[in-house]
Amino acid sequence: MKHSKLSKTLGMLAIAASSLVVTSSVVAADSYPNRPVKFIVPWPPGDLEDVLTRVIAEEMSKETGVPATVINKPGGGGVLGAAEVARSRTDGSVIGSFVVDLLTTSVMSGNAPYDRNDFEPVGIFLDYPFVLAVSADAPYSTLEELADYSQKNNVSLAHFGYQNLPTALTFKAAEQLNIKFSSDAAFDSNDCSTLANGDADVINTTTQQILPCIHSKQVKLLTSFTHDRLSIAPEVPTLFEKTGISQTPWNGLFVKTGTSEKIKETIARISEKALQSPKVVELIENTGAVVYWTGYEDAQKLVELDYDNSKQLIKYMNK
Repeated sequence: MKHSKLSKTLGMLAIAASSLVVTSSVVAADSYPNRPVKFIVPWPPGDLEDVLTRVIAEEMSKETGVPATVINKPGGGGVLGAAEVARSRTDGSVIGSFVVDLLTTSVMSGNAPYDRNDFEPVGIFLDYPFVLAVSADAPYSTLEELADYSQKNNVSLAHFGYQNLPTALTFKAAEQLNIKFSSDAAFDSNDCSTLANGDADVINTTTQQILPCIHSKQVKLLTSFTHDRLSIAPEVPTLFEKTGISQTPWNGLFVKTGTSEKIKETIARISEKALQSPKVVELIENTGAVVYWTGYEDAQKLVELDYDNSKQLIKYMNK
């Protein structure tokens, strides 16, 4: 009898404790954010995902009155920053601003101390205007001319790492077009100085990193890794036009799996509002970036699709 009473008492306590946890989670979601928020950008400051994430963080601080800051944590091809989000709470206090690679090729290669299921998308907001750029005085102005030149001359390539999607696409395109790179190296930043200092002859980068050189015509663009031609360089063909390769790089916001729907909805609402600001409109006009908002369900479908597509790229890079 005593044992029965004890079991009943323990059961009631367990139910009460469970109710308390659920109630606390609901309260936390309703009052979100109830602590400072960190947006983790796993790259150095200054590029498009960094600039746009800062716009979102500023809007969150303004609307909620709670500090929201951007923390740049480069290293490991973005893996270090992503790992911090994977270790975070499920209260929305840490939000990752991730490029597609961190959930696809980085995981497949075994270089990431996390699984893609450790994260849930809040939304995708950027198609990067990735390009292949060369110095204005380079003896080639098209991919075909680069291919011809590379047969008899050394051509070095700078990129953001082998698990970076645009890097894999570059090598795949090079094989199709018979472009031979005599050497290549990964850099955390590929800007005007990478070409000016002679670190590389061709750089795989974003327009944001080389805007000064584009405006001053110190660089030439050979192709863009975008669905449509860049608004700032409509004469430059896309990689799809030249090779049929359709996969493109994007960036989105992700949180630790298990974060409540209410918290994700709040982040999404604030983000979508921030991305309509005049500052973002100006950025689009100046860089050719494609900025938009794709919600959770469609973002999850895109992650799944690109994960499957990236399997083929990994096979290609490892052959």
